[in-house]
Amino acid sequence: MEPSGGDVEYEPVSVKAVLSEMKDTAELLIDLSFSAVLNGSDDIAREVLELEARMDVLQLQARMSLLMAARSPEDAEQLAPVLGVVGAAEKISDAAGDIAKVVLEDIGLPDAMRAALPEAVETLVRAEVAADSELAGRTLGDLNMETETGVRVIAIRRADDWITNPDRTTALDAGDTVLLRGPDEGIADVYLRATGERYEPPEPPEPNIEDLERAVDSIVLMKNISELAVDLAYGSVLFDSAEVAEEVVELEAEVDALQSRFEAWTFRAAARVEDPISLRGLVHLANATEVISDAAVEISEGVLRGLGTHPVVEQAVEESDEVIVRQTVAPGSEFDGVTLGDREVKTETGMRVIAVRRSRDGEREWVIQPGPTTKLRAGDVFIAKGTRSGAERLGELTGTEYSAE
Repeated sequence: MEPSGGDVEYEPVSVKAVLSEMKDTAELLIDLSFSAVLNGSDDIAREVLELEARMDVLQLQARMSLLMAARSPEDAEQLAPVLGVVGAAEKISDAAGDIAKVVLEDIGLPDAMRAALPEAVETLVRAEVAADSELAGRTLGDLNMETETGVRVIAIRRADDWITNPDRTTALDAGDTVLLRGPDEGIADVYLRATGERYEPPEPPEPNIEDLERAVDSIVLMKNISELAVDLAYGSVLFDSAEVAEEVVELEAEVDALQSRFEAWTFRAAARVEDPISLRGLVHLANATEVISDAAVEISEGVLRGLGTHPVVEQAVEESDEVIVRQTVAPGSEFDGVTLGDREVKTETGMRVIAVRRSRDGEREWVIQPGPTTKLRAGDVFIAKGTRSGAERLGELTGTEYSAE
């Protein structure tokens, strides 16, 4: 861990609040770090390092508070998995920082990495709200931005403070740095309204080496699976579910397998590119992504080993800015045989279905980042992420009451 600058001394803090902020920050860091790479954005990469420095302080505060709380062998047994959750969040933060440095330190990255952008993630940009912007002084609910443009504000930096996962009641101030995610057309509109300047999207080049394309595709899939593993890991803690924790282990094994394939394709590509050193960045990305999936397993460690979930961790996950729900499609229900687009889940509830798990001929398969054309069938398990109110609305639609099980 690199020092973030300034002394950190013990002070009484709510472990629950610190853990909750660490969870939200870790998830945001994964998103931002890959967006920095795929967009070739130094600005977003610098935001990652700022958040990484904040995470360093949070993990020190959490460790000091937990040490103060351990007074007996029983306390140590209960708090050990909590330290594991803290350590895992720190590992995710450090891995995100390493990914950002691939951009900032100009470590070699092939053009094919940016060519993967349209298939990898929606566009993410950083914009500063101008003093005369029509967005300043208005809440996100009043702006109704996501419904009208498809663009959502995933985080706001206000001076040295961060607002992760802002909701409808969050107001934008002049001078705020907002992180916007959505389709290019919507991004261009919101960026202009926020800054008064036109948004110029990067032009992704055409990839020209097949093995390199495969290597890049592997990294994008590793990123998506690792991100899902972290979501499920926190879900396993929230639900105290060994079944969900086992799914995290399976996803981590899938990332390991992808990394092996990635290495083979990268070595093949190295013989066909003019400058093999330009592939160093890909290796850094793969290693950092594998660390993230390992950290997901560490978050689930207490549940996997039968130690259960310490109440402070369960409360921190439940009270974080986003909640995770896991539901099974019942036969004959409204969700049986329809697509996510048919049900308009995102529009009606604000919840994002981040993965669907189904069994076919005895084999489990995951649909990562499902879209509006993804069809749900009886027996499918879907994982959704969003606000608590959105989870309650989703429960109404599916006939299941939202709870932390």
